[in-house]
Amino acid sequence: MADFTKNSAADIVADNPGVNMGTSGSMHEIDWGTEDLYWREQYATRPYARADQDYEHFQQAYRYGAESRARHAGREWNEVEPELERGWDGYRGKSQSRWTEVKDAVRDAFHRGRR
Repeated sequence: MADFTKNSAADIVADNPGVNMGTSGSMHEIDWGTEDLYWREQYATRPYARADQDYEHFQQAYRYGAESRARHAGREWNEVEPELERGWDGYRGKSQSRWTEVKDAVRDAFHRGRR
């Protein structure tokens, strides 16, 4: 049964990590293992990488961006960023990172494959 207490797809995904709504609305798993490996290797090359923050500080943000990329296929970052910002607190799980700290990582993962 549909949960009409959820305000957005980001709210739904926040309660179901690893779920990707896709463009058709069907739910399927993303290949997070591949994404995680890619971002572990790339993190240190990113302009927002800091010596006092390891990859794990941004891991959940990369996952959020990767899942959002497929869920919002065909939409531009500037269209979806406000929705993703609203959904971050519910999605971030144990991460204590604020949106302003991880937004660039989310955007990186959102744009991966679109470049």
